[in-house]
Amino acid sequence: MNSTINHLKHLFIIVLVGLMGSCSIPGPGLKKAHTALPGSYKYQDLSGSRMEKISWRAYFDDPKLSGLIDTALSNNQELNIVLQELKVRQNEVLEKSGEYLPQVKLEAGAGVEKSGRYTRMGSLEHNLEIKEGEEFPEPLGDFQIGPVASWEVDIWRKLRNAKDAAQLRYLAANQGKNLLITNLIAEIASEYYELQALDTLLEIIKNNLSIQEEALRKVKLQKLYARTTQLAVNRFQAQLLKTKNLQYGVKQQIVETRNRLNFLVGRYSGDIGRNKEDFLSIQLDSLETGIPSDLLEYRPDIRQAAYQLQASKLDVRVARAEFYPSLDITAGIGFEAFKPSLLFNPESLLYNAAGEIMAPLINKKAIRARYNQASALQVQAVFEYERAVLNAYTEVLNKLNKLDNYSASFKTKKKEVAILNESFAIANTLFKYAEADYVEVLLTQEEALDAKMELVETKLHQLQAKINLYRALGGGWQ
Repeated sequence: MNSTINHLKHLFIIVLVGLMGSCSIPGPGLKKAHTALPGSYKYQDLSGSRMEKISWRAYFDDPKLSGLIDTALSNNQELNIVLQELKVRQNEVLEKSGEYLPQVKLEAGAGVEKSGRYTRMGSLEHNLEIKEGEEFPEPLGDFQIGPVASWEVDIWRKLRNAKDAAQLRYLAANQGKNLLITNLIAEIASEYYELQALDTLLEIIKNNLSIQEEALRKVKLQKLYARTTQLAVNRFQAQLLKTKNLQYGVKQQIVETRNRLNFLVGRYSGDIGRNKEDFLSIQLDSLETGIPSDLLEYRPDIRQAAYQLQASKLDVRVARAEFYPSLDITAGIGFEAFKPSLLFNPESLLYNAAGEIMAPLINKKAIRARYNQASALQVQAVFEYERAVLNAYTEVLNKLNKLDNYSASFKTKKKEVAILNESFAIANTLFKYAEADYVEVLLTQEEALDAKMELVETKLHQLQAKINLYRALGGGWQ
């Protein structure tokens, strides 16, 4: 047995040297990614030191919002679909792991054969004896049992590289899951704050309705005493109806936002609890942006692209290995006899071993096409990785600008609201003593209401900018 294996080794080396000289094998041809990130963002007050991992639960610090996110992480259908895809990827890795290991099967068979008398086998069986005085049975049975092994020797790491590529794609899919979790958490937080903003808008409209109803009552009294005209009454009444009409649009938005949140958490209906804190006074904890290189560690889409890039490199090596010779070894041992009673007799023992070396010589177009395809996909993966890094850096810069601008806008709008509230009180007093026209009162009233509604909208944009900055920095999935 050992001598047979040694002969196979020598034969393989001889054939290998001959085949290697005849094969035209392309070079590795791997493209490298260039992702030289700047040392810091253009916000020295926020960047410059490494960013720490931040839990979404600690970042938002709202029990109602945390409850919604927890429910979504358990029930969201899209997330559950991705989790099943991860199981598929995991089993692909398991399948690839078994391909480079020897395969052993237990084979058992039974058959019967009757050769014609005037054939070579028939004549031989007729003239020969199994042993002295005992002829071959007719028909001749064939019973066998024993293990059979086959093994493609992974000399060039083709099969192991394929397994490693599958493992990397599983890790990439896992980062895809993390990216989905990040986006899901950010979307739920955004919708939750929008729902609070709509509640605040509705409250502002109701408060203004009370003010306008009181103003209409006073105008009617003034008309009764001939201090104003029906035109003024009509204008105040029309303004009241216009404000009343605003609340129906806001109520519809509340319904749609509530249903959207229920969809995200994976349920048909349910009450959406809100924090009782004043929406306009909500503060989110400050967020350190760290340095741009932190994105390579925290952004799930960058990590996903990095794993895909590594897998594509292994794919090129797998495709390149097809140009090399392959060695297949088969072996078997067992028992074979023409009668079941003789099957486990020591003289019925049989075994075999064989090695086979194959290498492409001519017409290698299919192999070269697969190699060229793998090389092109590797280059594509490099560009996708570079794009993911550039996109992440650009997103952070945009979100930093957006947060700063909306924070400044909120402060400015807050001052505008305060001035218009004061102006509205002054206009009412002047109108009461006939020192101001009712048009000034209506105009100031409308401007104050618009400014309050814009203030709520600006606050919502500010909170969403903070959420999106957290997402752009790669938070959410930790």
